[in-house]
Amino acid sequence: MGPFISPFNNLLCMLLGISFTVWVTLLLVFIIVPAIFGLSFGIRGLYMKMLLKVFKWATVRMERGAKEKNHLLYKPYSLNSIIAKEPTSLEEELKEIRRNGSSRDLDGSSSTSTATGPSPSASEFEMSDTFYFCRRGIESIVDDEVTKCFSAEELESWNLLTRSNNNFQHISTRLTVLWGFGVIIRYGFLLPLRVTLAITGVSLLVVFTTIIGLLPNGRVKNFLSETVHLMCYRICVRALTAIITYHHSENKPKNGGICVANHTSPIDVIILASDGCYAMVGQIHGGLMGLIQRSMVKACPHIWFERLEVKDRHLVAKRLSDHVKDKSKLPILIFPEGTCINNTSVMMFKKGSFEIGSTVYPVAIKYDPRFGEAFWNSSKFGMVNYLLRMMSSWAIVCSVWYLPPMSRQEDEDAVQFANRVKAAIARQGGLVDLLWDGGLKRGKVKDAFKEEQQKIYSNILVGTQADRSRS
Repeated sequence: MGPFISPFNNLLCMLLGISFTVWVTLLLVFIIVPAIFGLSFGIRGLYMKMLLKVFKWATVRMERGAKEKNHLLYKPYSLNSIIAKEPTSLEEELKEIRRNGSSRDLDGSSSTSTATGPSPSASEFEMSDTFYFCRRGIESIVDDEVTKCFSAEELESWNLLTRSNNNFQHISTRLTVLWGFGVIIRYGFLLPLRVTLAITGVSLLVVFTTIIGLLPNGRVKNFLSETVHLMCYRICVRALTAIITYHHSENKPKNGGICVANHTSPIDVIILASDGCYAMVGQIHGGLMGLIQRSMVKACPHIWFERLEVKDRHLVAKRLSDHVKDKSKLPILIFPEGTCINNTSVMMFKKGSFEIGSTVYPVAIKYDPRFGEAFWNSSKFGMVNYLLRMMSSWAIVCSVWYLPPMSRQEDEDAVQFANRVKAAIARQGGLVDLLWDGGLKRGKVKDAFKEEQQKIYSNILVGTQADRSRS
C-alpha cells in the first residue's frame, strides 16, 4: 500500500492547489477588483430577479398545498392591523364613554332629561372614566407598538428561510427539496465566500490605514485614506451580497455637516460608507473591534469615546462641535435613535446631535426583508451570531435616500428640530414615526410619561369646571 499512498497524496495536494487558485482567481476577477473600482457586472441584479421568481413560485405552491391539505398557514400582522384605533383625543373619548354609560357629559349637561335637580360637578371622578384607561392598557399589552419594533419583521411570502413562516409544515416533496438545495447553496457556497471577503476587507482596512497613518497630514494622506476606506467598505458590502440603490445623490452629506439616519443594523455604517466617506462616532471597544478602531483613527479623524466620556453630554457635544467647525474634515455619521429598530419604524431621536448648530443631512434607509433580515436584535443574538445569520441569508437588499439638508430654525429648540428631521426620514422611507424612546428596549417607561397622562386628565376636569364657572 505504501507506494500507492504517495501518488495519492500528491494528486490530492495538486487538486487542492488548483481549487485554491481557481477560488482566489474568481474572487479577484469577479468581486474584489470590481469592488475596488466601484464596478459591477450586474450579476447581483440577475441573482435578485432569479430569487424573486423562486420565492413567488414557492409561496404559490405552499399556499396551494396548504389549501389541499387544510393546513392553516401563518399570516403575520402588519404593524397597525391588530387593533383598529381611531385618532381621537382623551377628552373626546371620555365624552363618548360618559354619554353611553352615564347621565352626564364632561360639561355637566344631562344626556337625558331628569327632574332630580342639577348635575353633579364635572370635576368629580366618574367611575366610567376608568374604562378608557383600562381599554388603553389592554390595547398596549395586546398591540404594543414599542415591543413590535424590536422583533424581526415577518413576511407574507416564503423566502425559503424558516424565519418567514413560523408554522411551516411539510407540504410537498418539491418544496422540501428546494429548501434543502437552498441550505446547501447558502451554507456550502455563499457563507464561505462571504466570510473570505469579509476577512479580506477587514484585513486590508487594518493594514492600509495603519500604513497611511505614518504619513504626514495633508491632501495626499486624506486622499489615500478616503480611497482605502471606500475600497474596503465596498469589499465588505460584497461580503453581504448587498444590493443597494442610492437615490438623490446630489444631497449627499458634505464636509462640516452631520449625517443622521435611522438605525436598523450595525451594517448601516457599511451601507452608507461604501458610497461616501464619513467620520465615525462611537465608543471605544476592545478585541478585534478595538484593533479596527485604532487603525482607522490613524488615517482619518474619527471620534471615539471612552466609556465614561460617553455619559458626559457636554464633552461629547464639544468634540462634535469642534469637528464640524473644521470644513476640511469629513461629515460626521450619527444614528440618533441610539439602538437598532426593526425596519418598520423610526423612534425618538436623541437631541444631542441637533444642539450643535451645524447643517444636518438626513438619510433614510429601508431594507427589503424578503431576501434576508437585517435587523439586529441585540438582546437575542450576539454580534458573531448575527453576522453569521446575515451571511447565510440570500442577500441584503436596501434603498438609501439622501434628503435635502436641513437647518435649525430660529423658533425651534433641539427637540423640535430632531422631531422634524425624524418625520422627514420616516416619510421618505415609508416608516412609522413613533415618539417613544428606543431605550425602552431594555428600560422601563419613565414616570414623566405617566405623570403627563395624569396631568392631561386632571386638566380636562379642572378646565371643564372653570369653563362652567365662567358661563
